[in-house]
Amino acid sequence: MRKILNISLPKSMADTVKQEVKQGGFASASEFIRHLIRLYNTEKLARELKRMQKDFEAGKGIELKSFDQLKKKPK
Repeated sequence: MRKILNISLPKSMADTVKQEVKQGGFASASEFIRHLIRLYNTEKLARELKRMQKDFEAGKGIELKSFDQLKKKPK
């Protein structure tokens, strides 16, 4: 299901979006924005994984005895 979201951009940003679409990299302005959000989510996940890796290396990890423990929140 799609939801319409209207955004306001400065002229320079709107021009960038239009240019990227015109150059053929994206089918529409919406596709360009979706691409940027996917990149943002990927980078956010990478930061979280890096933080978790540092915690693990610092001995803050937990040893799972079963996959069911993944569903439970740690105390």
